[in-house]
Amino acid sequence: MNIICDERCAEYCHPGHPERPHRILGTLERLRAQQELAITWATPDPVEDASLLRAHTEEHLARLQETKDFDEDTPYYPRIPDYARASAGAALAALRLAKGGETVFSLMRPPGHHATQRRAMGFCYVNNAAVVALEAMSNGCKRVGVFDFDVHHGNGTEAILLNKPGASFFSIHQFPCYPGTGTRNMGENCFNFPVPPQTPREEYRHVLNSAIEHMGSLSPELVVVSAGFDAYARDPLAQETLEAEDFCWLGKTLRNLGVPVVSLLEGGYSDDLPDLILSYLKGIDGK
Repeated sequence: MNIICDERCAEYCHPGHPERPHRILGTLERLRAQQELAITWATPDPVEDASLLRAHTEEHLARLQETKDFDEDTPYYPRIPDYARASAGAALAALRLAKGGETVFSLMRPPGHHATQRRAMGFCYVNNAAVVALEAMSNGCKRVGVFDFDVHHGNGTEAILLNKPGASFFSIHQFPCYPGTGTRNMGENCFNFPVPPQTPREEYRHVLNSAIEHMGSLSPELVVVSAGFDAYARDPLAQETLEAEDFCWLGKTLRNLGVPVVSLLEGGYSDDLPDLILSYLKGIDGK
């Protein structure tokens, strides 16, 4: 199991903001203490503007440099462009390792799946999943599936990949919930699976499995996973019902697709996040 991380991604914070450094630091502590997985640690790859510009506009990259907040949920932080680029670089390193047959997880912040071509929002500045999917396709991958199990709809990834030949997007998310999108399928390649608050665990798993089966039917050569752990029963930002063992099951189910899987941390704001990530890692590692 390869974990890509740069602890400098924990250097920024905003008092009271749920997307906090402990998400990474607590998970690092948990993973370093456990003995169930053999972990190889890696660092992000450098990022060229060309990779970011497949998913974002030049104006968006310039806006990241401006010293003002993006919205009430998405503050400006000193060096936030550097942190966002490092998160994208970790995603690209994960792609490289997955294509080489490795099991891999990018443990970085900020997350990415709400960032659109032109806008930072929802704690997200650069859309890592879209950057990876478009990078893979630019290098000859004919079919990429993006599977987003964060409890919030991946509106940014959907907007970037909408009707892109070779890409398919699947989002399983609570509705109603932030950002208020994802109620129906979009275009020819974006498939949404909204679930109500307090959906029973078995029903939620059934929806997840249906989405994975649909994605598998399209024969992707690569799967990019927006791995958000906020559908957990005790997450403070949503009202769903999953437990740690459900994330292990999810990891195993994605592994069983038999194609390279690139997993990128998105949301998950409970104090139990380190255990949830470890459970998922056991699944994708086949434990």
